Amino acid sequence: MAVQVQDLLDRVEIVEGLMIPLPDGTRLAAKLWRPKGAGRYPAILEYLPYRYRDGTRTRDQSMHGWLAAQGYACLRVDIRGMGDSEGVLHDEYSAQELQDGCDLIGWIADQGWCDGQVTMIGISWSGFNGLQIAALQPPALKSVITVGSTDDRYATDVHYIGGCLSKDNFDWSATMLAQNDLPPDPAIVGDAWREMWRQRMQANEPWAHIWFRHQRRDAYWKHGSICEDFSKVKVPVYAVSGWADNYSESVPRLLADLSGPRRGLIGPWAHSYPHDVTVEPAIGWLQEVVRWCDHWMKGRDTGIMEEPMMRAWIQESAAPSTCYTERAGRWVGEDRWPSPRIPGETWPLGAGGGFDGTPGQRAVKSPLWVGLTAGEVGRYGEDADWPMDQRIDDAGSLVWLSEPLPERMDILGAPRLRLRIAADKPMALASVRLNDVAPDGASTRVCLGMLNLTHRNSHEHPETLEPGRFYEVEVELDDIGHAFPAGHRVAVSLSSTYWPIAWPSPELATLTVDCAGSALVLPVRAPRVEDAGLRVFDPPVKGIDTPQTHDSVASDHPRRVTHDLLSGRMVVDFPRWTYAVTFQDIGQTVTSAGHVRHILTDGDPLSAETETAYEVSIQRPDAKVGHRSTGRLTCDATHFRLQTELWVSENGKVVFHRAWDEQIARDHV
Repeated sequence: MAVQVQDLLDRVEIVEGLMIPLPDGTRLAAKLWRPKGAGRYPAILEYLPYRYRDGTRTRDQSMHGWLAAQGYACLRVDIRGMGDSEGVLHDEYSAQELQDGCDLIGWIADQGWCDGQVTMIGISWSGFNGLQIAALQPPALKSVITVGSTDDRYATDVHYIGGCLSKDNFDWSATMLAQNDLPPDPAIVGDAWREMWRQRMQANEPWAHIWFRHQRRDAYWKHGSICEDFSKVKVPVYAVSGWADNYSESVPRLLADLSGPRRGLIGPWAHSYPHDVTVEPAIGWLQEVVRWCDHWMKGRDTGIMEEPMMRAWIQESAAPSTCYTERAGRWVGEDRWPSPRIPGETWPLGAGGGFDGTPGQRAVKSPLWVGLTAGEVGRYGEDADWPMDQRIDDAGSLVWLSEPLPERMDILGAPRLRLRIAADKPMALASVRLNDVAPDGASTRVCLGMLNLTHRNSHEHPETLEPGRFYEVEVELDDIGHAFPAGHRVAVSLSSTYWPIAWPSPELATLTVDCAGSALVLPVRAPRVEDAGLRVFDPPVKGIDTPQTHDSVASDHPRRVTHDLLSGRMVVDFPRWTYAVTFQDIGQTVTSAGHVRHILTDGDPLSAETETAYEVSIQRPDAKVGHRSTGRLTCDATHFRLQTELWVSENGKVVFHRAWDEQIARDHV
């Protein structure tokens, strides 16, 4: 973990409650760290909704405080309608949000403490909008550092993975619903806080209503997806993620498709900055940020652009476990991406379950319990987030298994499964897992890929399947760096269900694979002698944290998978954002407790159900305010039903209540 550096804040001036005016008169709230004394400095901007005052407070202080001490003006800004910023928020990555970001960059560049240059940095939401704002080309933006983000809002975010309805779609909507009506702090905005709060309550609506009305990749999703035109991003981009993060696959795509200066870094991490991780080893990430910013905004030769375009962690094989706190491995580098050194090896599928190309057909009609061992998709490295032994799910899947490998084999990139496949229903999905099978039979999932087969030609123009007709399709799995040891076997598993990761098709489908036209393509990487001379990362450091106290909060729904073998009823529970933290320096306590539950009865795909529940409260010296909400997603053969109810309270009394009950037609999902 990162070591705290105690004395940096003696060199840094902090301005909290900075209000930044936008052209329409709305003001965005910000916290600024800058070197003490007169001077003009390049700026580093992090722009996101998660409440700098009482949300990301500690993380912001330790990161931006340290960077400011290295000679940068660092700003953490809440987007419109969140935290202490004015206005209301209606959706993620809106045109308004991105234009505000451009105006914000212009304002920063004009300040007396800024030398006119800005780099955007961010993880997740702020990693997304950094790329999106770069595509709008504000003049003062000089580079982007994007961590845990994506270039494609539709197919590789939390909405429609491979065209399949992701389990996180409705869940993420409920998460944001619990944040969007929280009030600003009177200590920052004064008496206006109550009117701002009222506006947020009235504007708050489940974003899932929007997302479910756009089940195909239409203009709604193209907005903000820079993959629509990579050429619009002209500034240098440093793209970073971890193999345990849902967004790792965007890094290779950005390296392949951007045309400007770029570098990529993928470690073993989950959804976190690389210096403050739940999956070790951490690195000196903040030092890498300084090397990047010194090069692009101070004109210093730090050597970062002479290093390989892609640096990635090749993970060693590990026994299946529901929790990893570290992954053994080594750093490797590739000077170009895609790498001409990794052309891809073709392993033809055989009718007998091997990779020998034996002609013939194999069929599977997976039970709905396939996927119970999947764990999370977008992981934070917490307990029980990871997939367990894959032999359970393999019992309901088609499996192709190699002979024991005669020698170690490394892969780096995206495995692909080419299929000549037919279904007996007009709608079906294909879920593919690449597994590492140890000599004792234990099977560890290496990576995953999914495809809604009605989206086989296009996410924008889905087409139902003609039952019994064979189609040529390709399922691309997540990028990965992995080492298969000698004596281990490579397995690829195909199932027609993968619940709760993907919402099931309306009918259980049988998939038939013609092995003569099907193959696994593996990105096998030969050893590279230059890897031994790669620059060693510095040890992780960060600035001193803000004073805080954490209290334990017991979840009413701990992580649990229940399968009643008699009734067939399955329940998968995930706790969400369950904590209580007191910030002594501002005298506030934030408490949160949430959970999501997925329910399904084997044999009946129309019994699928997702339930959410969230409670968030903020205790301030003058009042205690809170949000409580519940949600339920169900379906029939033709429609989804979304039910949501929320209550907002002040000092224990409900001051606002609203409920929704929406039915939205299924569109090839």
